Amino acid sequence: MSDSTSRTHYVAPVETETIAVDAVRVAEKPSNLWRDAWRDLRRRPLFWFSVVLAVVFVFMAVWPTLFTPVSPRQCSLDYSNEGPAPGHPLGYTFQGCDIYARIVWGARTSLSVGLLATVLSSTIGLVMGALAGFYGGWLDGLLSRVGDIFFAIPYILAAVVVMTVFSDYRSVWTLSLAIGGFAWAATARVLRAEVLRVRQSDFVMASRALGQSKFRTLLSHVLPNSIAPLLVVTTLGLATAIVAEATLSFLGVGLGGSIVSWGNDISKAQAALRVAPASLIYPSIALTLAVLAFVTLGELIRDALDPKARARR
Repeated sequence: MSDSTSRTHYVAPVETETIAVDAVRVAEKPSNLWRDAWRDLRRRPLFWFSVVLAVVFVFMAVWPTLFTPVSPRQCSLDYSNEGPAPGHPLGYTFQGCDIYARIVWGARTSLSVGLLATVLSSTIGLVMGALAGFYGGWLDGLLSRVGDIFFAIPYILAAVVVMTVFSDYRSVWTLSLAIGGFAWAATARVLRAEVLRVRQSDFVMASRALGQSKFRTLLSHVLPNSIAPLLVVTTLGLATAIVAEATLSFLGVGLGGSIVSWGNDISKAQAALRVAPASLIYPSIALTLAVLAFVTLGELIRDALDPKARARR
């Protein structure tokens, strides 16, 4: 009896291991649409190329003196159609103006018109599309029919009419209103479709069940979750507005001849294309690169925000 009570029991040590699969990664941030899109974008060299190119044009528009100390209106017929010279790498126009300086300073006009027109069209499209998609009913029918009317009118043609009527008041603001005031219908359609999808979500119904008003639910829950397509349309719309400004100026119904812009320079250079093609080629290249940068940026953002497009790559 005493032997059994004094006997010691041996217990084998138990080794515990932490399996990496079962470990909870507390430090990692939860994934969402925007974070997944950023992870996809930053791995694509074309995205960084577009960003750098767009930033260069933005700096050129905001601080043109960083790129050239020459005034775009400093012209002399003594240098008419001459080639490159020290301090003037692209040569001179028919009027003896520095081509490089006019390209740098023209970026301010073209990007200003593009930005103002895009902000105006995006704002109108945001309001019209959000109200039509969220409230529905007769308001949706009314706003959708108004949008169809504007969608059926080519905004370039409408801008030509507006700028012809207000020919005595041609400025960056007038041209921006002429372009942006008729280009919002596509934005409204895209946002309306996205709002119709988001308003069926559970968090929208939960917000209404908690007593929030429709308008507050629209602002705090529906719009933040519908903004992704608007970002893509806005980026593409900026490139379209820049092209529209150049087109209208080329046709002679855009900005006045005294305003430095790529469209005006291209329009003036077409008369001397055979004699001095540089006056037309270089502003055209600058316009092409600016539009290409913003179009490519918009396309990449659209693909990054689409999970199906990311899965196909």
